[in-house]
Amino acid sequence: MNQNELFGFTRDVVKQRYALRTPPGFVPSVFPGWNNVSCIIQISDAMGARFCQLAITFQKQGQGQGNTHGLEYLVYVIDGRCRVEIGSKRQALGRGDFVYLPPEHEFRFHDAKPGTQLLVFQKRFEPLAGFETPDVLIGNQKDVPARPFLGNEDARLQVLLPETQAFDMAVNIFTYQPGATLPFVESHIMEHGLLMLQGQGIYRLDSDWHPVRAGDVIWMAPYCPQWFVAMGKSPASYIYYKDVNRAPLK
Repeated sequence: MNQNELFGFTRDVVKQRYALRTPPGFVPSVFPGWNNVSCIIQISDAMGARFCQLAITFQKQGQGQGNTHGLEYLVYVIDGRCRVEIGSKRQALGRGDFVYLPPEHEFRFHDAKPGTQLLVFQKRFEPLAGFETPDVLIGNQKDVPARPFLGNEDARLQVLLPETQAFDMAVNIFTYQPGATLPFVESHIMEHGLLMLQGQGIYRLDSDWHPVRAGDVIWMAPYCPQWFVAMGKSPASYIYYKDVNRAPLK
């Protein structure tokens, strides 16, 4: 049964310092440059965030094209397959592939199998003196080492983008074995946008506790206390964005 059928019940909550959004409450939007797709704007500045998180699902003959202008994108293929064109670069994409699009780049996603799902993080790029703007980067999750987090073999982190100061955004995938947790309650200057990829668990956000599962979306403002424990009989994983490598005062 759809949980919204239970007399208006929802797990969704939007607060000043965090938000939890769940699939039953998602409403598609029209997004310029994207045709024959379902676009869910999961996180945006209207919520108080300083970035945007989108979910794109292709329908028959679906495609998306445009220019990044002053923004940078990280596009992750949740499921399915499509093709991407970035200038003269053309490549097929499948599940687990990701594409970093720097500012001022033309792009086109097309030739998608209906039902193909993309996750898109968008951020305004902040150049840093002495460092060149990063170039286009294409990779796959399976080729990224899963490193134990702070020595915990049951909580492993995959860092998708290079850890250099040229990048002002990071996108990582965290995978937990059942019962594994973040080692402490974190509270930091970095902002997060998160999508649960598989499994379930409990997320502490600020002073509240929320059950979460695959498909759920979380926004965390800077300094929002956060903690997670994986529950159930299978691993839990999520992909998340954070802003990095720039001074807080501009």
